[in-house]
Parts: sequence; structure tokens; C-alpha cells
Amino acid sequence: MGKPTGFLEFKKEYLQKIDPKERVKNYKEFEKPFPEAVAKDQGARCMDCGIPFCHGDTGCPVDNLIPEFNDFVYRGRWKEAWENLSKTNNFPEFTGRLCPAPCESACTLGIIEPPVSIKSIERTIIDRAWEEGWVIPQTPVSKSGKKVAVVGSGPAGLAAGQQLARAGHTVTIFEKNDRIGGLLRYGIPDFKMEKRHIDRRMKQMEAEGVTFKTNVNVGVDFTAKQLLADFDAVVLACGSEVPRDLPVEGRSHKGIHFAMEFLTKNNKHVAGDAIEIINAKDKHVIVIGGGDTGSDCVGTSNRHGAKSVTQIELFPEPPKERDKSTPWPLYPKMYRTSTSHEEGVNRKWAVSTMGFKANEKGEVTAIYGSEVKEENGKFIPVPGTEFEWPADLVFLAMGFVNPVKEGLLADLQKEGLELDPRGNVKADFGTKAGSFATSVPKVYACGDVRRGQSLIVWAISEGRKCADQVHHFLTTEVEA
Repeated sequence: MGKPTGFLEFKKEYLQKIDPKERVKNYKEFEKPFPEAVAKDQGARCMDCGIPFCHGDTGCPVDNLIPEFNDFVYRGRWKEAWENLSKTNNFPEFTGRLCPAPCESACTLGIIEPPVSIKSIERTIIDRAWEEGWVIPQTPVSKSGKKVAVVGSGPAGLAAGQQLARAGHTVTIFEKNDRIGGLLRYGIPDFKMEKRHIDRRMKQMEAEGVTFKTNVNVGVDFTAKQLLADFDAVVLACGSEVPRDLPVEGRSHKGIHFAMEFLTKNNKHVAGDAIEIINAKDKHVIVIGGGDTGSDCVGTSNRHGAKSVTQIELFPEPPKERDKSTPWPLYPKMYRTSTSHEEGVNRKWAVSTMGFKANEKGEVTAIYGSEVKEENGKFIPVPGTEFEWPADLVFLAMGFVNPVKEGLLADLQKEGLELDPRGNVKADFGTKAGSFATSVPKVYACGDVRRGQSLIVWAISEGRKCADQVHHFLTTEVEA
């Protein structure tokens, strides 16, 4: 633990941020790690709570040893803090920037005070570790002679690939896009996480023996049968990429896009690619969907110089404090303001889109709908609340329904691959729960392709646990 009386002496601190009016002028990260003295005080707030719910089932999915690294930071033992963190999390620079921090929601101190600044401390530890040169390749002592294919280079695929390479297996990660990273690369704006963080991890993994192959769409460029013939084990980590659509009147009008089309093109442009972006400059922007992806559309639109940005959500506005339906230590249902919201947005709640209007060129000009109320699990329009708002661009950010079935999964279904009722890969066919094994021999699945749309921290957790099962299979069952 930290200082026994620390939670009584120190208040929660937050990472310093550049002023919203300044940070919207570029796509650089705008939060800074804690200064050492601040980090020490924040680590000192970690109390001797007895049962650390922060890394239990309600807390950190990667099982970070949070009280331990808080204590190391409080005592100034930074390298030991990094060594502790690296035992459980392959990429704390990803989670330290992007995770919604369920660990903090489960913090015992959070019952009476703002919780320990776990996420900010995590980011401060890893940023210092890179600066000090502590993050180095971990090459295996010996090679197993087994070959593993990982399909998908998002956080689940990267975590699984790194763990398997460190265990001595020869790992090849296939990515259908032109760069490694999956949605980390093209779905997350640079102002939330600059892509240099992915690039240096990629270099580390290459030094550990991982081979990356980009612009390779497995199931299209070559068959699943060939993949199974060439490798001793296959890990499916290809995400959940089919976006939820909005089949209402006028959906086909020009200017209505899925959020990922908007974000991907913009990220490629920021990376220096000669690509035409969907430009929100001087336009009325409507973002449909109140989650993180919608928030990313808000921040990107503001950086383009949008005339106005409105984000709408079907569900009612959540309470400002933890809702009684999600008591501690559960992740709370409550009102949240993202850094993109701080930069300017009109937020509308309990609103249903009925359709879109267009001009003679077929270009969207307006969105119309009404407020709604929930009755018996259904959303009912409220009479007299109908509206029509100007809209030059509309971004659909309502989440993802399931993995892409065409290509690889369709190919593997011919080999006996089973899907669950939601269309995700069914992967629990091993000798124990959580085996990550699919119905096809030597094929495993982890991350969003298995569990559905989820958090980056869950993807890393699944990648690590899946790798453990694959390693067990390669070193025991295969030999037997």
C-alpha cells in the first residue's frame, strides 16, 4: 500500500491538459504525465483496503497489481513499478490513454472520496519506462519449432502474438490494412493516442521474433485451408467491424457516413497519406451515438472547424452521480464528459432519428425526429417534441454488431467453425472454461471477434489468456 494516511492528506489530481481552444488546432496528444512529486502523492492515496477490488472481477481485466505499483511509485521505486506493471499488461501506454478505468470505479476509496488516480499513474509509469530505456525486447531462451498465425493486429492480436513469441513460438501476424494496429491505428484519433506508441511496440515485437505481414486479407488473398496447412495453431483476433446501421428514410443521402469511414480517412491523412478526407469544415455535423466512437467524431470535427457539432443519444441522460442500479464496485452508470466534449458540442439525450432530408443533388441537409421515452423496453415518441435540425454531415457511431463474416470466417465455416447467436466466433471448446478454442481443431479466437465489441483492456486480457491456452496446446497436446 501507499502511505497509511495518504488518502486523508492528499486530494485526487488529474493530468494537466492543454486548453481546448489551443489543442483543437492540431492532432497531438494534449495530456501530460504526472510530475514525480504529484505521482508520489497520488500513489500515497492507495489505502490498505484489505481486498483490492481494483484488480478483482469488477476491476482491471488484465489483473494489474495496482496496490503494488502505487506503493512503488509512492516510494520512488520507478523501475520496480514498471517491472510490476509489465507482468500483467503488454501495452500500458494504450490502456493508460484509452481505458475507461473500471479499476477506479472499483477503488475502495471511491466509496467516500474520488478514487485513486490509477489510470494516470499507470500512464506515468510507462511513459517514464520508455524514457529511461527500460522497455526492451524479451527474447525467448529457446525456440519451440512451432508456428502460429495471428489474424488481426489490434490489441488482442498484438498481445497474443507477443506472449507466444516470448514463449518461443514463431509468430506471424497478418493484417489486412496497410499498417499494424487495427482500430488502434485507424479508429482512435491521434489526439487521444499518437501512433508512435504502436510503431515502437511493433519494433520491440519484431526484435522478439514476430513477423508482421500487412495488406494480407486472410480468406481472400489465400484460403483458410492453406492457413491451417501452414501453421501449427491459428489465433483469430480480427475484431468486430460490422457497424450498426440506421435504416430510416433518407439513409442513402450523400453526407451520411459510418463513423469509422470518417475516422479512418482522417487518421490516414494525419499519417501523411495522400487521401481525400470527409471534411467537416464549416458544416453542421450530427453524430448519432453517445459512446467513445461518437466522441472521437466530435473531437475530429472540431479540429476540422465544423460550424456546429451535435451528438445525440437514444437513451435518457444518465445521472451526474453513480446510479443506484450500478452500486460500487460495479462500473457506474453516470454522466461522463470526454475531452472532446470539453472542446465544444451540443449533447442531446432521449432523441430518436426518424429520417433525413436532402437537396436536389441528394446531399443531406437536415435530420428530423422526436424525443422518446422508454416504456416496457421500447422507446416511444413523445408527442409535441418533433424537431428538424440542419445537417451537412451525419456520422453513425452506434457501435458494431458482429465480425465480418465474408472472407475468413465464411471460409472457416466450411471447415466447421461455429458462431454464437450474435454472430461472434464461438470459442470455448477446450477441456475447461475460457479455453478460447473454436470448433475447428488448432484454431483459437480472442478479443472482439469472440466476445463482441468491447474495451481495449479486455482485448489485451483476452489476447494474453488465449496465448496461454495456445502455448499449452502446442507444448502438451500436440506432443501427445
